[in-house]
Amino acid sequence: MTSRAETLVALARARGVLVASAESCTGGMVSAAITDIPGSSKMFDRGFVTYSNAAKQTLLGVRAETLDAHGAVSEPVAAEMAEGALARSEADLAVAITGIAGPGGSEHKPEGRVCFALARKGAGVVTETVEFGALGRDRVRAASRDHALDLLIGALNG
Repeated sequence: MTSRAETLVALARARGVLVASAESCTGGMVSAAITDIPGSSKMFDRGFVTYSNAAKQTLLGVRAETLDAHGAVSEPVAAEMAEGALARSEADLAVAITGIAGPGGSEHKPEGRVCFALARKGAGVVTETVEFGALGRDRVRAASRDHALDLLIGALNG
């Protein structure tokens, strides 16, 4: 059975698309999944692991005003992360992930809430929030990785 990452690598290579990632709660899991696949160097430009707010600002250009107004786990921050990854790479397509893997969370931002953004050069950015629920840290992170890979595959198929 072909994995999501294998599918992504094959599609991106066939279409000549370079990909980048900007990850917070997944800590590089998307980048690792992609680079586990032979031939990924032809389609994966770079990954940014920006766990702290300071890293999001310094490495991706996320604005302090956006973080203050919406918090790190928000679609506006995910959008700025994805746009920053595009602007700071050679990639044509970037995915961003920021969320609360757990344990913990709050009434307003529960465990398992993950915000995603997909940015494509010349096509803007789309965002979404997925409520995975309190599945436990490992399962939320794995589900987030898989969802990000699916978003990239969908963009390449769309």
